[in-house]
Amino acid sequence: MDELKRQAAARALEHVSDGMKLGLGSGSTARHFVELLGERVRAGLKVIGVPTSEATRADAERCGVPLTTLDDIDRLDLTVDGADEIDPVLNVIKGGGGALLREKIVAAASDRMIVIADDSKWVKTLGRFALPVEVIPFGLAATRRAMERAFAESGVSGQMVVRKGGDGHAFVTDGGHWIVDAHLGQIADAPRLAGLLNSIPGVVEHGLFIGLASTVVLAGSQGIRVVERP
Repeated sequence: MDELKRQAAARALEHVSDGMKLGLGSGSTARHFVELLGERVRAGLKVIGVPTSEATRADAERCGVPLTTLDDIDRLDLTVDGADEIDPVLNVIKGGGGALLREKIVAAASDRMIVIADDSKWVKTLGRFALPVEVIPFGLAATRRAMERAFAESGVSGQMVVRKGGDGHAFVTDGGHWIVDAHLGQIADAPRLAGLLNSIPGVVEHGLFIGLASTVVLAGSQGIRVVERP
């Protein structure tokens, strides 16, 4: 599986050219991209990156990739990131690693987003993977009730669980928030659910990336498949 992820990362790297400003995704597949990008940088490629997590920042610094912030540049040429699930119209669930807020900010500030993954992440309908929702700890019970209403309005339901860290306490994101993982099974209308979640005051962000991915690179046992947004 790790080799498939690296193959997808290598194919995405073909879209990178000299002078680009890049969004650097988070997670195991994106880490391969950062490592391969670092090899190109050491060979003379001139790029600058914006990391989507503190972990990616550390990886990029270790690999010698120059970094900046969205405070210092106004637009990115390309973001390359992984995904937890991808559907046929290239809507995506992200956030399994907890970096969804920064990932979405960076993706939205990019002209293009390439999602790299092994082909197990390709699904007919989103929702098998639990939907991460980043929330403010204050008033969490009220936020969860509002989330339940949003689920009902969009025709889904399921158990909600506050994500735990390795220490057994609530997992805390880079932004200082918590994550509620919603086990919904199938999300028939992901754009509608995304809009409903966006309107809840206690929800900082959610893992539904709607209309952001322009290209998906899937690596499987039969080779690489590239899918463009319809």
